[in-house]
Amino acid sequence: MTTTRVAVPRKGRPLEAVLERLAGRTGTTDLADDIISTLRYEKAVTKGNQDAVADVYHRISDYSSLDAPYEPEYTLLRDDRDGMPRRIVFDSVTVPTEHGDVQLVGREEPFRALRTHEFALGFDSADLVLEEVVQLRDEPLTAIHEINDRIDPLDTDVRVVTGLGDTVYHTLLATPEVMDTQDGPLDRSFVTNYEGELCISPRYERLVEAVLGTSALDGVSFTYPTEGGEEEADIAATGLGVYLTVTGSTARDHGLELGEQLFPSETVLLENAHERTERTKQVASLFEEPEETALQSV
Repeated sequence: MTTTRVAVPRKGRPLEAVLERLAGRTGTTDLADDIISTLRYEKAVTKGNQDAVADVYHRISDYSSLDAPYEPEYTLLRDDRDGMPRRIVFDSVTVPTEHGDVQLVGREEPFRALRTHEFALGFDSADLVLEEVVQLRDEPLTAIHEINDRIDPLDTDVRVVTGLGDTVYHTLLATPEVMDTQDGPLDRSFVTNYEGELCISPRYERLVEAVLGTSALDGVSFTYPTEGGEEEADIAATGLGVYLTVTGSTARDHGLELGEQLFPSETVLLENAHERTERTKQVASLFEEPEETALQSV
């Protein structure tokens, strides 16, 4: 039976979300747990939080088995931090499903692999879609299901299908002093009436413009965290910022108030519509559980 290839990230929360969703549908929980625990261990080794019992080449040899078709494979990726060794990351695994074998294939940039028609299906962060292809408008983009309406069909054939529910939010943060300059809650309207600096991560500049709306940013100038600094501390020094907030506890440690959750950062299933077949539609259905996701409709 034909194998359907699906592009996935090589590491991190998005890959874990894909593995867990597929495991829930196929009963391959032990396989998913093995891959996740291996990659978490390797991340700890890379960060110096764990001592490795063997060198990287022996470890990758132990993890991989070319003679076992349904066992995971790993590869080496050069870590981008100075002085760090090569890091072991996910390469591929084949999982039998009711719709035939599904091969998850690790890619550094799954979304871009779909854009070049290398894959029909893939997973990546919704953030990256905003950064890459959504049109900037005066009106804010407030939910994942609005993304497809802002993709120029002449720009790409890729569309968002569903999300995986691993949601954290880009959130407005402000010091009490800045909040006292206006009445009302810390939300998009606050930014509309605000003039001054807004601290954001530079990699999220276009995303912030999309989710706030360009008209809200009149009179606002972006500043960026210092190299190697703590992002919440820089937001506190600026007075107002946008941060990818998980719990908010660190923000509060810096005296920051949490405001509106602007946009969900979630792993999303992407499809290149030009490559759609009946089989890819069936495989996509393995991952669809919209009641668990910030994406309610597309």
